[in-house]
Amino acid sequence: MSAKIRNQVMKTFSSYKILKDVRKKAEAARQDENRPHEILYFHKVDDPYSHLTIHSIEKLKSSFDIILKPILVGEENLEAVHEPSLYNTYCLQDVKRIAPFYNIDFTADKSPAKDMIEIANSILTSVNAEDFGEIAIQVSCALWSGDAAALDELSSTYYATKAEVKENLKQGNKTRNAKGYYFGSAFYYEKELYWGVDRLPYLEKRLVELGVKHPQASNYVCAPELKAPRQLKLDKKVNLYYYPSLNSPYTFVSTKRVRQIREDYPVHLITKPVLPMLMRMMNIPNYKAKYIISDAAREGRKHGHEMKSVYSPIGKPARKSYSLFPVINDAGKGFEYIEGLLKASFQDGINIGDEKFLENLVTELELDWSIIKKDLNTKHWKTVLNDNVEDMYSGNCWGVPSFKITDEDGGNPFYVWGQDRMWLLKEEIFKRLES
Repeated sequence: MSAKIRNQVMKTFSSYKILKDVRKKAEAARQDENRPHEILYFHKVDDPYSHLTIHSIEKLKSSFDIILKPILVGEENLEAVHEPSLYNTYCLQDVKRIAPFYNIDFTADKSPAKDMIEIANSILTSVNAEDFGEIAIQVSCALWSGDAAALDELSSTYYATKAEVKENLKQGNKTRNAKGYYFGSAFYYEKELYWGVDRLPYLEKRLVELGVKHPQASNYVCAPELKAPRQLKLDKKVNLYYYPSLNSPYTFVSTKRVRQIREDYPVHLITKPVLPMLMRMMNIPNYKAKYIISDAAREGRKHGHEMKSVYSPIGKPARKSYSLFPVINDAGKGFEYIEGLLKASFQDGINIGDEKFLENLVTELELDWSIIKKDLNTKHWKTVLNDNVEDMYSGNCWGVPSFKITDEDGGNPFYVWGQDRMWLLKEEIFKRLES
């Protein structure tokens, strides 16, 4: 894809104006067709995140005047799953960490056995939509705890043949794919997707704006119970490693909060950039790119760091900018430099490979351009970024932004993938320093 087309596509997917227009048209069409507020929920029995989302189904139904249609899905679209072995390990670890904050039990160390997955799919294939949420919770708890007896007992009441299950999963995947998604644990409502417990608040907010929330319903269907304070001032510190890339909208929307953590919490911030996934020879299919960009855009709006005019730095602009990172980082301005590059790419629509822009940015950082420019287009950055990505991978992280917390001596590493988990970083820092 040419840079010009890529930039325009990214602007389209991230545009708030276009999003509001799509919502307005979707609601008008729903009213014209006299359809109820129908939400699709894609459930995958052996997806750890589906174990979390299924616990919110009944509360969602009771809180809003909606029809919730559960759709059982099977394997993810493989082209959308990068580093599948790391992915499976990380998902288990991530859900184990965050489940307690939602008061949900999840202690599994490995994926369920294949025969138990088959029984779970058989049970849920035969359950009607009205009972799906309640039965699916029982199935999920039994499956992830390895309780074969509980599954067998449910199977005596709810049973579907292998052919019925196969067809059900096939149709479920077909529906999911048609809606532009690729995993389980996601909700779909009128042209928009909402993945897991992390994005459920967006769906709630949209339904509230449409006036379909029941008056007696509580504020949030699903929200983590957090302990970490807004600020924590201590002499003792931890190391916070930050792994950004220059073409990542999620990295861009994280920068403001990374800066805030550095200001509010006792951390040594260490910035370790990596190459964008597209420059690491990973293919991102168009439907996944659309979801990533539109999702990052709404995350940016939520956190007061909105994507505006976009100029993708893939290729030469990124390489040129990265070449200056080692010397700027040695001067103590590594994070500020990456932050400035991302702002240029995702807010100001600037080609960060432009030498005059780089000179201005370096000058704004109060560094001497005549010294810094000597490293322009040199190759040392490649070794630095290769070392950074190896470090990131050692924590089962492959996407950006990723993070690592260690004690001040560099020990006891705690890796986290994604700007979704920045609240978890604060919880971990608070736990370490207050213990």
